[in-house]
Amino acid sequence: MIRRSRSKKKSFSRFFITFILVGITALVGIGIIIFFEGEKPQIALTNLSEYIGNSGEIAFKVTDGKSGLRSIKAVTIQNGKEIVLFSETYPRSGYIGKIGPSEESRKILLQPGKLGLKDGPAVIEIEAHDYSLRGPFTGNVSILKKAIIVDTHPPKISPVYNQRYLKPGSSGIVLYRVSGDAIGDGVQINSHFFPGFPLGNDTKNVNIAYIALPFDAKSITRSQIVAQDKAGNKAVYPFYIGFEKSVQKHDQIVISDNFLHAKIPEFEQHYPEMKGDLIKQYLYANNTIRQKNNSQIASVCQNPSPIRLWKDRFLRMPGSKRAGFADHRTYTYQGKPFDKQVHLGVDLAQVARAEVKAANDGKVVFCQYLGIYGNTIILDHGQGIFSLYSHLSEFDVKPGDIVKKNMLIGRTGHTGMAGGDHLHFSMLVDGIFVTPYEWWDQHWIDITIDQPLHDIK
Repeated sequence: MIRRSRSKKKSFSRFFITFILVGITALVGIGIIIFFEGEKPQIALTNLSEYIGNSGEIAFKVTDGKSGLRSIKAVTIQNGKEIVLFSETYPRSGYIGKIGPSEESRKILLQPGKLGLKDGPAVIEIEAHDYSLRGPFTGNVSILKKAIIVDTHPPKISPVYNQRYLKPGSSGIVLYRVSGDAIGDGVQINSHFFPGFPLGNDTKNVNIAYIALPFDAKSITRSQIVAQDKAGNKAVYPFYIGFEKSVQKHDQIVISDNFLHAKIPEFEQHYPEMKGDLIKQYLYANNTIRQKNNSQIASVCQNPSPIRLWKDRFLRMPGSKRAGFADHRTYTYQGKPFDKQVHLGVDLAQVARAEVKAANDGKVVFCQYLGIYGNTIILDHGQGIFSLYSHLSEFDVKPGDIVKKNMLIGRTGHTGMAGGDHLHFSMLVDGIFVTPYEWWDQHWIDITIDQPLHDIK
């Protein structure tokens, strides 16, 4: 009995010691997990360009979901010299669990001139520590490095030729050279930016920008060549261009009940939001839908082919002129004026369902119904030049088709806001409606575009 009692005591002692050791081991393990956690802080750089100009911004976000952030340091390094951009040490908030903040976001203005950085390669480095006891006792460390190029000099602009005068609704060109580091260039006329396009190696690295004035321009307040490089440095070269007034033409359009009954159902199919009586619906179509249509046309013209596809004058469809470009129209109903709009094209009529042919070589970029314009085709002729054909009864092309001058693309009709069968023809420069009369005139093409181009070769 005594032996059994001693055996039981030894077994209990072993069990107790084992229990204590397991407990201690568990506590040590828990302590290691808590105090020596191994998850590193996460560092993210946002919107940092590879190139930094005279002024840039560094935006970073650092997170740590375990022990929290102990410190963050951001520096630039160039030629072995370290410049501190940001440095912060966060006080501990306790001894267990999340001791430091879990997140820090900062935006830092980077101005190379004030920091003493020179043009050339540099490195942005962000280092973050957390409150883990690893390291030893310096915490988990994360380091993010980003190579940058400091470039504080804007591109160089050399003017070659520019249009001397412009009047509302007219077009022209500007020729210039820019240094090789430019990634975006063009010409600013008032509030509109016209992109530039390279002419090719045989023209001594000259760029061309087709320019225009809207029909309602009152003056030219800004005319300048603009170029920007990868670092965001912007160069501006002002030049003079004279403004010529144009004579406004006025026309009167009589809206009858028969016209309203014939047209409003067509618009209701495409624009079910139209409400009210026939006159209210007509006004909605002639104003709100017109604005939407013109905005869509401008959007279609935003990504032109960089290569000139057209040659010589644009063709005019045979037939009589029914309305001219920039005619200021007053609409009357039952003898009273009730609306005013401006006609942004030339209406040509011949016979019903007359053949409509491409005015010049180009690519079909739009071919569908378009509100007041009805069935419409838009051709991209390259470098910002577009032609528009509307009120068509049928299409003979589809988007993406490459067409040649005088190729059949559709037939005239009276879809959209048209009272009779005819073609509405428009020319556009970077989405701005311009008079087709210039583009129909070979002499104007010769002296305005081709001769200046010939002179630089």
